Amino acid sequence: MAGKMVETMATQSVLREAPTAGFNEELVRAEKEVALLTSRCKDHPWDLQGRVRLAYRMFHRASLTGKLADLEQVEAAILQTIHQFGPKEDLCLLKANLDFRLHRLAGVRHDLEMAPLLPGRFDARVLQADLAFQEGQYEVAHLALQELIRENPTWDTIARLAHWKSKLGEPAEADKLYEQAEEDLTAKQMLSYAWLELQRGMLDFNHGRYPEAWAHYRRAEAGYPGHWHTAEHFAELHAAEGNFDEAETILKQVIARTSKPEIQQALGELYVFTDRPEQAQPWFDSALATYLDSVRRGGVHYLHHLADFYADARLEPAEALRWAEQDMKMRPNFSTQSTLAWALFRNGRVKEALEYIGLALDSGVRDAVICSCASELFGAAGETARSVHFAELALQTNPKHRNFRMHH
Repeated sequence: MAGKMVETMATQSVLREAPTAGFNEELVRAEKEVALLTSRCKDHPWDLQGRVRLAYRMFHRASLTGKLADLEQVEAAILQTIHQFGPKEDLCLLKANLDFRLHRLAGVRHDLEMAPLLPGRFDARVLQADLAFQEGQYEVAHLALQELIRENPTWDTIARLAHWKSKLGEPAEADKLYEQAEEDLTAKQMLSYAWLELQRGMLDFNHGRYPEAWAHYRRAEAGYPGHWHTAEHFAELHAAEGNFDEAETILKQVIARTSKPEIQQALGELYVFTDRPEQAQPWFDSALATYLDSVRRGGVHYLHHLADFYADARLEPAEALRWAEQDMKMRPNFSTQSTLAWALFRNGRVKEALEYIGLALDSGVRDAVICSCASELFGAAGETARSVHFAELALQTNPKHRNFRMHH
């Protein structure tokens, strides 16, 4: 109780000191900065510092909007500057972060190697820990994060360790680490504060603790109002609680602001969940068109979404397997392994599905959806005892895991 009181007081203190500006104000400011720097760089094309600053501000804008097109503009600016000035460390580091955001893990390694001294920098080592986690090297990532935190306990590195704990069966420790990360923020870092509150809310949501999730999401909105990312979490929680009309309204608002295909798919899935499949189809069509257009242009960011889409939203087992296999080859972790297992199951290849769900479970992941998937696969294989075990484990992890949820 005392701990919760301290947490509440700390949160209130942060919010009292917080500026009133939220997402809309920051986006306007980012747009103005990008426009100003773009103009300056046109007038002074050999100003390396200005070009680097422009690329970073463009990346910040893209992080705010969440639009793939904005990220592609960042990449073009980075590549042009590298072509003109060579592989400067800050540019290569930004390119590595961009490639990581787009799931291009091989590209991340290449980017970090372009500048000889870059791999030894703290920020690059943090990114290498992220790579290890995405590639299924969980203990390597764990040890690297612990070492980095001993050297320099930045809020974002602590948050990464919290993410590790949240996925691999230590939710209470994860929440403590997220809280610790919040304590290291300044009053100007309200976007980061809101992001951390969303992570804490998702932690509660994924364990069926809806009132606690609401509390964190509302703090995120109060600290950094107007962000579509917070809104989509509100929508998911509304839907999970059966407030489908409210969820529908919010999802449509988010789509109008971002045009994100994964949100369009989520709205379609909400219609299917509420027995309105005919209303789902236009949203599914739109989401799928964007996914496939990205792939045609060489993108891999939406492979996971395509695998989910064809396995559940619009059942085409062969297509689900096609995309799941590609994603797993690039990112062999419990998420892609469980997705591939489900795609194999959809194709009637139960024995192979068990192999991949086994790999996912061997990681130590504690996720109700993955446990539920394992239960169904073992049941299909006639392994009743194991099926019952994982069904019970799914309920222990999240007794509400069959409520509506979005593919994040």
